[in-house]
Amino acid sequence: MFCIAGNRRSLASFAVWGLIASLAWAAPVRGASPSLSIILPRGVQRGSTAELTFHGARLADAEEIFFYSPGFKVLALEPSANAVKVRVEVAPDCRLGEHVAQVRTRSGISDYRTFYVGPFPSVPEKEPNSEFGSPQPIDLNVTVEGVVDNEDVDYFVVQAKKGQRISVDVEAMRLGTTLFDPYVAILDERRFELAASDDTPLVYQDAAVSIVAPEDGAYVIELREASYGGNGNCRYRLHVGGFPLPRAVYPAGGKRGETLQVTFIGDPSCDLVRTINVPADAPESWSLWADDQALVAPTAYPFRTLDYGNVLEQEPNDAFAQATAAELPLAFNGIIQSPGDVDCFVFEAKKGQVWEVECYARRLRSPLDPVMGIYYADGRGIAGNDDSRGPDSYIRFSVPEDGRYVVRVTDHLGRGGAEFVYRIEFVPPRPALSLSLPRVARYSQYRQTIFVPRGNRFGAVFNASRVNFGGDVKFDGSDLPPGITMVCDVMPASMTALPVVFEAAADAPVGGKLVDFTARPTDSNLDVVGHFTNQADMIIGPPGQSLYWSTGVDRLAIAVVEELPFRLEIQQPKAPLVRDGVMELRVVAHRQEGFTKPIRVEFPFRPPGVGAASSVEIPEGQNEVRYPLNAAGNAAIGNWGVFVLGAADVGGQAWVASQLARLEIAPQPVTLELARAACEQGQSVRILGKLTVNTPFEGKAKVQLMGLPPKVEAPPVEFEKDATELVFTIQTQPDSPVGKHTNIFGQVTIDHQGEPIVLRAGVTELQIDKPLPKAEPKQPAPMAQQPAQPASPPAEKPLSRLEKLRRAAAEQRAAGNGSP
Repeated sequence: MFCIAGNRRSLASFAVWGLIASLAWAAPVRGASPSLSIILPRGVQRGSTAELTFHGARLADAEEIFFYSPGFKVLALEPSANAVKVRVEVAPDCRLGEHVAQVRTRSGISDYRTFYVGPFPSVPEKEPNSEFGSPQPIDLNVTVEGVVDNEDVDYFVVQAKKGQRISVDVEAMRLGTTLFDPYVAILDERRFELAASDDTPLVYQDAAVSIVAPEDGAYVIELREASYGGNGNCRYRLHVGGFPLPRAVYPAGGKRGETLQVTFIGDPSCDLVRTINVPADAPESWSLWADDQALVAPTAYPFRTLDYGNVLEQEPNDAFAQATAAELPLAFNGIIQSPGDVDCFVFEAKKGQVWEVECYARRLRSPLDPVMGIYYADGRGIAGNDDSRGPDSYIRFSVPEDGRYVVRVTDHLGRGGAEFVYRIEFVPPRPALSLSLPRVARYSQYRQTIFVPRGNRFGAVFNASRVNFGGDVKFDGSDLPPGITMVCDVMPASMTALPVVFEAAADAPVGGKLVDFTARPTDSNLDVVGHFTNQADMIIGPPGQSLYWSTGVDRLAIAVVEELPFRLEIQQPKAPLVRDGVMELRVVAHRQEGFTKPIRVEFPFRPPGVGAASSVEIPEGQNEVRYPLNAAGNAAIGNWGVFVLGAADVGGQAWVASQLARLEIAPQPVTLELARAACEQGQSVRILGKLTVNTPFEGKAKVQLMGLPPKVEAPPVEFEKDATELVFTIQTQPDSPVGKHTNIFGQVTIDHQGEPIVLRAGVTELQIDKPLPKAEPKQPAPMAQQPAQPASPPAEKPLSRLEKLRRAAAEQRAAGNGSP
């Protein structure tokens, strides 16, 4: 079963703002997809108009910027070969923090990169500022854009009044540019350190510090790489101002559609109590920002939302008898307030209930490394976990009997503090579905977007991850860019990967969009929608290629690009690929006149049990190649959609796909059991084969013995559908290799509508021995004349090895029947 979905035009846009450049082309532009390396500057102020430059390669035909979040309007776009200058208007209510963007050109879609939106105006770092005695003067409530070179230390000085808050928050590792671990400190005029930080949990491996000025005067901010390293790529955005800088928010989650009170904990002035309204449609991972006296912190505080309410711990709750009680489902919230602190919660549950018990701490940017356990109320242990969710904990709890149970949490190292916030969500299992594209290159975004040449095709293999449900899944292609259609099967319940081909009409307009690409179970009783997500590795480093920063997106970039000078087609096979069989899939290239470059062809999707070469090549100037496929003995039987991808140099590497062809995987049409055989060099021997025809066929088929040793021959044997036995004649030579020759098998070829079905059937062994040596007549030595002796009987003929064995067996039988 398969579906063909067309595009649906809509007047509504979904937070993708772009500007189509007014460019007239004398001829189609052909080239590879663009690449994007960095967006400069690394951030902008919200509510402003700014110029961003997108640096990369193959950007001369850029037409549009894809922004993955609302709040941006492109006013002007000026492309060149290696950069695109974009004048952009940033909305006053644009979300603070990291944003993602990429470039669409007429020939493709770039990687996506990040930039930041902050609350303050930017000022550039000005050298020389590497000495404490000559820092760069700056105002409060600004963002410094700078670079730390090797062994560089940057100093900045601000003026503050006694009691005034001075906060510093640096974005460095979070910029996703390079492995830059920053250190910041606030010092007084006498160079006494008032606060310092290397890694602050709230800001990952970046640093943030805050103080209340003890007196009027100048305060110096020191910024460097933690180990005094650095290079020209170590860029930073240093926020300096009077904004609040708490360490955590408590509780760190709430019920959707409700109003609740939260406390921002750890600001040097005082804790901040705020009342918030949780939107009814808030995502599970939401964010809050701390504000005070019209100043807002640049970094968000993660905040969880559910359809269930909260229970806050009531101290003391260190012991089971003191555990805070509540009814499920809900979220337990607490703080490991001091070293050695333990928190316990008690609840009732029924036998057979299943609960997803998940502790959120580090994912909420708490320093807590939680260890969680579930117990009977009398203290007997049931289950425990430390790091199933990174440093956080997770237990799938199946209730063994009706009764009261306790969940207990503490820090793995026995630490604690006011900011050691956590949240334990107790919810019933919920079905979930997510879609993604597999990585085809490690640490790369290569082929993580869909770009379809006009009048051509592009294909990809999508992964689907089902949680707490099974069954078939149907992909939705209703919201594609104009002129693009999608061809795919329904994903079977047994599969997690599906080949999908996108086709663009010859007159499709060049353009694109970010698509909320979705899929649903075919079972209408399951209210589940799966969305596409992608995660890109931004910073990789030692030890062992560790991941330091990554950024995710929740939509799929799809575009129509300019026409390419070649297309690919799979000649639909008439014969099936059978288990234990092989096939050569015919791939044809349709070239435009004058295009002769070689085309590398890949077979991206392999049905279960099917193998294929990693790639084959259509040589320069040629139009066809055979792609070898093979099927294991347990290959999944069915009619599968498959396609090939082809890449060629068209002024850069460009990709196209074939149509979604059908590949039938079928059972073995025949099976063959081969007897073992033995002979001597130079002799012939017959091998008997027992044949079973599982699928009747017309005409004659043949079997050829393969894997025979050198200088051994066996002519093929033909048979028809009613045959039950086959006899193979093997002829050896006097110098055929001696020994046991294994892995000799039959290769069966059956004609099916003019195409061969080829499979391996039967395995046997052949033993080849040397012949026994013949007895040589002895020459008598000269001797004196002797009287005549009776004539000797004629010499006995040498026995073959088989005859000797028979004689020995006969003698043993005679000896056994004789008298003692």
